[in-house]
Amino acid sequence: MEGMMIFCLLLFCSSMALTAAPYRTAKYQQLLKTIDRLESTVKNKDAELLHTPEHPADGCLAAAVTCFKKGILKLRPDSSQANPTFTQTVRVFRGFTFKHPGEQCQSVCESYQKKTPKEFLKSFKNLIMKVIR
Repeated sequence: MEGMMIFCLLLFCSSMALTAAPYRTAKYQQLLKTIDRLESTVKNKDAELLHTPEHPADGCLAAAVTCFKKGILKLRPDSSQANPTFTQTVRVFRGFTFKHPGEQCQSVCESYQKKTPKEFLKSFKNLIMKVIR
């Protein structure tokens, strides 16, 4: 009887892990689409350069995502026609959270090189694709 209970517990735990992974992947895929939408509407010329984490160490992924979230709030739309779509798209990132257990990163956003908004979004996209893998 004890063996059957352990088996059921293991089966339950493994099924929970399998259902969480596709949800997380779908969430990140949606973020990639949102970044694509931002790339087409963001002001790139005469725009503020943003601190862009590129190739952060595995222990610094959460800190890098925090830097990207801060930077996205500084982005501006390319034209007034794109403003409603742009504002709604940026709002998606306010609720985005990324938790990676056990991370102890000392880097700060200001330590990263500044890049144009389009390069910034491209680097953010690369980071999200790294997290998906």
